[in-house]
Amino acid sequence: MKKLKIAMLTTFYPPYSFGGDAIGIQRLATAIAKLGHQITVIHDVDAFSTLSNVKPVDITHPDNITVIGLKSNIGFISNLLTQQLGRPVIHRKQLEKILKPGAFDIVWFHNISLIGGPALLSFGDGIKVYEAHEHWLVCPTHVLWRHNRELCDSRQCLRCSINYRRPPQLWRYQNFLSEKLSHIDTFIAKSEFSRKKHKEFGFPKKMQVIPYFIPETKKTVQESNFSPHERPYFLFVGRLEKIKGLDDVIPVFDNYPQADLLILGNGEYEVELQQQASKIPNVKFLGRIASEDLSKYYKSAIALIVPSVCYETFGIILIESFKEGTPVIARNIGPFVEIVKQSGGGMLYSDKNELLGAMHKFQENPAYRHDMAKSARSGFEAHWSEQIVLKEYFKIIRQAAIEKGNDYVASALEHEI
Repeated sequence: MKKLKIAMLTTFYPPYSFGGDAIGIQRLATAIAKLGHQITVIHDVDAFSTLSNVKPVDITHPDNITVIGLKSNIGFISNLLTQQLGRPVIHRKQLEKILKPGAFDIVWFHNISLIGGPALLSFGDGIKVYEAHEHWLVCPTHVLWRHNRELCDSRQCLRCSINYRRPPQLWRYQNFLSEKLSHIDTFIAKSEFSRKKHKEFGFPKKMQVIPYFIPETKKTVQESNFSPHERPYFLFVGRLEKIKGLDDVIPVFDNYPQADLLILGNGEYEVELQQQASKIPNVKFLGRIASEDLSKYYKSAIALIVPSVCYETFGIILIESFKEGTPVIARNIGPFVEIVKQSGGGMLYSDKNELLGAMHKFQENPAYRHDMAKSARSGFEAHWSEQIVLKEYFKIIRQAAIEKGNDYVASALEHEI
């Protein structure tokens, strides 16, 4: 069976990472490597070091995954030059050497904003894939959250960038991005909602939709029966940022003493949220929890609350919860709508009263929660399991190889479908 050499390029990759998208990329690389293909991940250590003072703990990567972290003695300057010029100035020669012609069968771009910008799309050859984990292709701040206070429904990019205290990107006001997009053979969005948003904001290329997946893990009997918290609880998992929407969830628990809210995560908005909850004893901040320990918190929760107020591209935490058979209560916004409806494993809310009503219904009606939990798990197996999603990737990339006349890649992926 033919085995492929695949390069994956991303700004952040564990342990030099913050959010769920980097974990999603890691899961993807690991899953493909398990099939015998050789993966090389190139990420930017400078970007992580610029944005974080935390020194990550080293992790072990599988044997057929090679991880290359780009770093320099002028990390912040390197990232600033890339952000402003849209090209890898400091790491250009190293990237050109890694991605020399013939080095890889597939070159797979993920979040490339600080590792190389649009110019990076012209590097390498073979089948070239771009996967949009954020809205960076159409938004300088990546999140379509205008002026750091409201959903974006029309472009005010220059003023918005200034409000975010970021220097405007000159390359966005030229034809630079459009020129570089021509090097990509297939584009992938993470949800139907995200694909529509890209189109709405002027993205000119056709996009396929492939969601994230969660790999199955073996559990012991002890793990399956163990609850990590003594009282009934609802769960929040994620970075503590203003756009994650906890501001209007925390006050709800001041009038809901029959359950706790466990908040798993940390971030720049943590102090403000802790001050808000200082007189609400059933709101508990547990900090960042290791990924291998998250499952027990999901499994024992009444429901996961997903209150984000911005347009996300997907919602990994929803399917993490579904995997454990735990329903969700998600804000009626963005991709959460299609994920909840597709699974049948949760409820949507638009205001505090609807959130409170959903909480009551899940906690006070065990039969209803049981049915929702069953649908959540069934939805996960049908749409977001590793095997299901990997086949969708291989189908799309194989089709791109056929259209490009790359018989080697097309033949290799035929065996994976």
